[in-house]
Amino acid sequence: MHIHILGICGTFMGGIALLARALGHRVSGSDANVYPPMSTQLETAGIRLMEGYDAEHLQPAPDCVVVGNALSRGNPAVECMLDLGLPYTSGPQWLAEHVLHGRWVLAVAGTHGKTSTASLLAWILEDAGLAPGFLIGGVPENFGVSARLGDSPFFVVEADEYDTAFFDKRSKFVHYRPRTLILNNLEFDHADIFDDLKMIQRQFHHLVRTVPGSGLIVAPAADEAIDEVLSMGCWTALERFSAVDSAAQWHPEDVGVAGETFDVWLEKRREGRVDWGLTGRHNTSNALAALAAARHAGVPPKIAIEALAGFVNVKRRMELLGEVAGVRVYDDFAHHPTAIATTLQGLRAQVGSERRIFAVLEPRSNTMRMGVHATRLPGSLDLADQVLIYSPKELDWDVAAIFAPMGERVAVFDRTEAIVSSIAATACAGDQILVMSNGGFEGIHQRLLDALAVTAGGR
Repeated sequence: MHIHILGICGTFMGGIALLARALGHRVSGSDANVYPPMSTQLETAGIRLMEGYDAEHLQPAPDCVVVGNALSRGNPAVECMLDLGLPYTSGPQWLAEHVLHGRWVLAVAGTHGKTSTASLLAWILEDAGLAPGFLIGGVPENFGVSARLGDSPFFVVEADEYDTAFFDKRSKFVHYRPRTLILNNLEFDHADIFDDLKMIQRQFHHLVRTVPGSGLIVAPAADEAIDEVLSMGCWTALERFSAVDSAAQWHPEDVGVAGETFDVWLEKRREGRVDWGLTGRHNTSNALAALAAARHAGVPPKIAIEALAGFVNVKRRMELLGEVAGVRVYDDFAHHPTAIATTLQGLRAQVGSERRIFAVLEPRSNTMRMGVHATRLPGSLDLADQVLIYSPKELDWDVAAIFAPMGERVAVFDRTEAIVSSIAATACAGDQILVMSNGGFEGIHQRLLDALAVTAGGR
């Protein structure tokens, strides 16, 4: 069968392409942004990529068109698909029908931490010899790919609440029908498609309704928004976790200064000690959720805890890209005030109070551009010594006015070149440069490393 994917270079749709190819289908795809690393990964798998959305890309006609949620009416390829009456479906629906059907699906949902927690869970199952399949919205370093079919009934999927397609406005995750479900947390996000938190909660409850009574829901011990979802009706066993509440079923004790070590307790029994390279309370929380889900799939906590020592964090999650003359440059996907704050907390705990942290932020997501969380941003960046904000013309809010209370700690820029020059001129050995964006940010990471090298050579 020939499958053509519209929007193929997104992480999710690229994963769909890899899975379809692994099933033996001939796969091609179109996207407005065909560039590495996803383009390289797809081409290596024998998938033909086409730039743009020309109607000619659908000639000769494929057997099925899989439509990404970034595509809308008016798009030339979409209009051609409809005019020709070609069979079409969404990525989540295709995944449900051709990959997930009949398998033990372990889904990870929530506003924050989905990618990291799904990667943790997939690695625990892998290390335990269960050879899971997975589709994750990032590239887990332990696997080097964002998706694979796997050789067992188990399949881990990052369960996104974003809408499915222009013809299916339900959240993606309602298609997955998990047996094991992690609900990490829940806050208002995706203001471009949801009017308020209650709309998101309704979608989350649709997900809860699909989990069988013999399944398991893993949820935080104190998350008001999640509790409100569960109060709408829950027909499945619950296990609760918390990084701070010792009354939760899954909780840590004797936590290291930066969270790099901690004992894992289930009820009143110590299961083992985690000693890994990750820091921050959010990563402790993610680990506990993954341990609970893995136990449901048959992995004893002791075995799962041992697996965490070999876990390598996902790309773009506090990823150290390089160090020049004692200055470290990190890349992180954080693009919501809560995620920004927890990322900074983890880095501060790791480096201590002596070293300076430069926080570089691109408000790039639709919700950020609309200014929905703008007033919360200064507080989320409070642990940084210097804050550098990129303010493109298309933002719907006044960046300088919002950050004015932070005084001289904040600088606002309308060009990335100016950010690079500012940091290169002021950074010195021991400084930590944390770049946060959910996009490419004009390649600022490597440009920073190059500029720091030039500066260091001239000193």
